[in-house]
Amino acid sequence: MSDSHGAYFIPEPSKWPIVGTLALFVSFSGGAMMLNGSGPGTVVFGLGMAALIYMFAGWFADVIGESLKGVYSDQVDISFRWGMGWFILSEVMFFAAFFGALYYARVLSVPWLSGEGSGLATNTFLWPDFEASWPLNVMPDTSNFAVFEETIPAFGVPALNTALLLASGVTVTLAHHALKKGHRSSLCWWLAATVALGFIFVGFQAQEYMHAYSDLNLTMNSGIYGSTFFMLTGFHGFHVTMGATMLLVVLVRSMKGHFSAEHHFAFEGVAWYWHFVDVVWLGLFIFVYWI
Repeated sequence: MSDSHGAYFIPEPSKWPIVGTLALFVSFSGGAMMLNGSGPGTVVFGLGMAALIYMFAGWFADVIGESLKGVYSDQVDISFRWGMGWFILSEVMFFAAFFGALYYARVLSVPWLSGEGSGLATNTFLWPDFEASWPLNVMPDTSNFAVFEETIPAFGVPALNTALLLASGVTVTLAHHALKKGHRSSLCWWLAATVALGFIFVGFQAQEYMHAYSDLNLTMNSGIYGSTFFMLTGFHGFHVTMGATMLLVVLVRSMKGHFSAEHHFAFEGVAWYWHFVDVVWLGLFIFVYWI
C-alpha cells in the first residue's frame, strides 16, 4: 500500500466506530439505570461493557495487523503522534475540570458559606452551626448525607501508591531505553515490572475504598468531600487500570518481537499516557490526601 516515504495509508471502511458508539450508549444507559435503582441496569451495563471490550479487541487487532504489514508511512506515524498528543491534552482538561471543582468547593464555597470575605454571616441564614473547615465532616442534614468519621491519611496507602507509580515511571523509561538499544529481554522484564506495579496500585486502591466504606463511612454520599474524593481518585484509578491493560498488550507484543528500535510508536504512546497518569496522581496525593 505504501513505503516509509510513500503514499498516506487510508484504511478500509470499518465497523468499529459504530460498534463503539452503540457500546458506550448501552453502557451509559445501564449505568444510569443502576444509579436510579432500576432492576435490569446491571445486565444492561454488563452487555455494554462486553460490547466495548469486543470493540477494543477487534479494533486494536486490525491496527496491529496493519502495522505488521508495513502499510504505515512516516507521515502516518506523525499523525499517530499528533493524535496521541491531542488525546492526552483532552485528558489534562478532563482532570483540570475535577481539580477545579475541588478548588471551588474547598477554597471558595466553604469560606463563603461561613461569611468569610463577604462581610455577611451567611451561615446565620443557611446553616447556623456551619464551620469553615475541610473536610466537611459536619453535614447540614444527616438524613441526606453520610457522616464520615475521618479521612484517609496521606502517609499510609496513598504514600505507598505514590511510590509504586513513581517506580513504574522509572521502569517504563528503562524499558524504552532497552527497546531503543535492541535489548529484547530487558525490555520485556522492565515492562512486566511496570504492569505489575500498575495493577498492585489498583489493588491497594480497591482496599482503600473498602476501608473507607466499611470502617470510615466515607462514601459518595458523604457531602462535597465524598463526591470530590471519589470523583478524582475513582477516575484516576480507572485511568491506571486502562494504562496497565495497554502496557500488558504492549508487553505481549514485545514478547512476540513486534517492535524495533526505529519503529515502536505503540510503546511510546502508551508510555506517554503512563507518565501522564503518574503526574495526575502526584496532584491527587498533594491536594486530595495531604493538604
